[in-house]
Amino acid sequence: MAEAADFQGMSSSPARRWVRRTGALLAGAPLLTGLLQLPAGPVAHAAEKAAPAEAGGSRTVNISLDSLSPSAPVEGDILTVSGTITNNSKQTVQAAHVGLRIGPSPLSSRSAIDDATRRTGFLPGVDGAEVGGKYTEDVTKLTPGSSQTFSISVPVKKLDLGNDGVYELGVSLSGQTSAQPYEQVLGIQRTFLPWDPDGDAARTKTTYLWPLISSVHMTAETLPNQQQTPVFQNDDLAKEISPGGRLAQLLSQGKDLDVTWVIDPDLLASVDAMTGSYSIKGEGDAVTAGKKQGLAKKWLAELQKAVENKEVVALPFADPDLASLAHNGKNVTGSLSHLKDATDVAASTVETILHVKPDTDFAWPVDGALDPSIVKVATSAGADKVIARSDSLRDNGLSYTPTAARPIGAGTTAVVADDGLSTAFEDDMSQAGDSTLAVQKFLAQSLMITLQEPGKDRSVVVAPQRVPSTSQAQAMAQAMTALQSSPWSQSADLSAAAEAKPDPGATTKVPSSSRYPSSLRKAERPQSAFQQIEDTQNELDGFKVILKDPARVVTPFGRAIDRSMSTSWRGQATGASVFRQDVESYLRLLTDQVRLIPKSETKLSGRSATIPVTVQNNLMQGVDHLVLRLTSQQPTRLKIGNGPYYEQQITVAGGHSQSVKFTTTANANGRAAVVAQLFTEDGQAYGPAVTFDVNVTEITPTVMLVIAGGVLLLVLAGFRMYTQRKRLAAQQAQEQDEEQDGGPGDPDATPEDGGPKGPTDGAVDTADAEKSAQVSDQDSGSKTGADAPEQPSDPAPDTAPESTDPSGTGERVNR
Repeated sequence: MAEAADFQGMSSSPARRWVRRTGALLAGAPLLTGLLQLPAGPVAHAAEKAAPAEAGGSRTVNISLDSLSPSAPVEGDILTVSGTITNNSKQTVQAAHVGLRIGPSPLSSRSAIDDATRRTGFLPGVDGAEVGGKYTEDVTKLTPGSSQTFSISVPVKKLDLGNDGVYELGVSLSGQTSAQPYEQVLGIQRTFLPWDPDGDAARTKTTYLWPLISSVHMTAETLPNQQQTPVFQNDDLAKEISPGGRLAQLLSQGKDLDVTWVIDPDLLASVDAMTGSYSIKGEGDAVTAGKKQGLAKKWLAELQKAVENKEVVALPFADPDLASLAHNGKNVTGSLSHLKDATDVAASTVETILHVKPDTDFAWPVDGALDPSIVKVATSAGADKVIARSDSLRDNGLSYTPTAARPIGAGTTAVVADDGLSTAFEDDMSQAGDSTLAVQKFLAQSLMITLQEPGKDRSVVVAPQRVPSTSQAQAMAQAMTALQSSPWSQSADLSAAAEAKPDPGATTKVPSSSRYPSSLRKAERPQSAFQQIEDTQNELDGFKVILKDPARVVTPFGRAIDRSMSTSWRGQATGASVFRQDVESYLRLLTDQVRLIPKSETKLSGRSATIPVTVQNNLMQGVDHLVLRLTSQQPTRLKIGNGPYYEQQITVAGGHSQSVKFTTTANANGRAAVVAQLFTEDGQAYGPAVTFDVNVTEITPTVMLVIAGGVLLLVLAGFRMYTQRKRLAAQQAQEQDEEQDGGPGDPDATPEDGGPKGPTDGAVDTADAEKSAQVSDQDSGSKTGADAPEQPSDPAPDTAPESTDPSGTGERVNR
């Protein structure tokens, strides 16, 4: 954002105070030698850069301000400044003391604050006179390389602060060395003291975004069990939520602040997954069981409590890189659909885990940098507000910081975060001195915004770095704690900032693509990355249609695809590529679990036969909606069914195999290539085809003769049985007729009546009768008796064998 111009109508300190300070400066005339060493302005900076390795002059001693309390004092307070002094020179410092200096007048603008931050050398008249008296601390001796701590407390009224504003506060060490045996300023450190005792100005509404965002931790893999135990890349997330960890600090520092929580739902889903059974990926295919369930439950419980009655903004799942998508991904068909899916799942994830309804109307590009394509992509998934930053939408024509909200067309509102406040804690805050200076500068810039237009009601948004470190989070919390108790600022939610009345003088023109920072563009994902993501999605689409429970696969892989597009991969091109490849490989591994079993050559010894083809399913769930097609490559030689191919529907339970039989007809001897291929119901090939040969063997004449002979014997046997049964039936009919008409043994029968003729009437020739019976028996036995040749098809006798002796006189024989 454009730096504010000098204050209009701001008066300097009272004349009496000015005279007293001028007198103190004149009394320190010997110190003017410092002017020769460090001239003001750009020349001073050049002189500092060209300084020799050995420190000297006002850089002989380094001063670190480790604490300043209170950060924004009011009348009646006692200001305490503590820190450390270190001798950077090769000479011993003697007869020295640490004192405080207040600038003679408030700084006039935000740019003046930046200038004072860059200045390092002591400048009489600019750095002000020493408070002096008892508000100093003596340093008797400081040998080269040694350090000594100090702490000075002074009532605020002794600082003689004048009108409201931002004052420079200098902590200096004055003393002498053997090379320069007279008192001089040997070191100074500047910071800022915001002073607003009256609080007459209209409070600036300040919205501070508190980001809970992490890197990608979960893989696409789950263990092959019914619970689908998730697999994590490593145990880093457990370290982040452990006491003292980064996410634990963000939670503990932010829970008592009036901030807007900006949360990546993927982080919540990952921690929530840790509350149950989970595994951690090791070397190769090894996994170990996770053991931080209690830690995850505690962190989520504390977060649920922290966000009660607070505004929560949910980013799309896994915080997708909007700029990469806009510049390199939108030309890949289907890429924008992933952003929509990530946005849709965000609200349900946050609401399910935190039990609060989040706001999903905000998009947050990297560093708030905009161009027309980013705005178009950011709003394509339903967001109508874009979090930008003032170094992207510059207000060069204004002398003050305008309200954050501004319309940028097509019903979209850009919520422009202040650049100076948003980047205040991006440096390393691990050293107490750096943290203290950053806090004081942040408060100074905030007060200066209010004093630019004291009567103007404005709304300012602070959007810090996405992933603050532990020390950065602590510094941010310290600054916000002081700001919330200050008289010039008032906390506000992000939604309120977006709805504030726009400043008519603020720019609403989105910068062109040519103005997009090249440093950010270099870190974007290439188009090939989005093409790989889309290829994985296409494979997933082809896989899910055959599953009886597709959600078991679609959900983890859908979230893994979202993670492939995460902003957290910026600066980690190799890691991003490996993650995408792992997702794709694991999906291919699962799809290969449903496959055709390879077949060797199959032999057919006849004109028709069945060919079995086996489908194997090693998944935990059943597959359906599959079609198995068997195709003959030489249909004139071998037909499948009634044509060149035949299809059958396939359903296979999880962990099972199924053999499917196909009827074939051979028209000629020889080999015929056959192809087995699985298809989905919409005709898409699934998995690799299996090709094998079918060898139709020749049918020889000998085999044909054997077959023909067997058939002939069966026919003859049947004919013989038929004639025997017919003769027996005729014989039985004749005997019945004789019984009805009077047989040979009838005593009343005469030869005329058909009775037997013999030598004497009524006599029976027993020999002839016996002979006749024997002949009849032999004749019948020759046809149906035991002496007849036995046929293979004849049934086994179910009675004892009959006697072959001649029958007795008058005995009747039935066969």
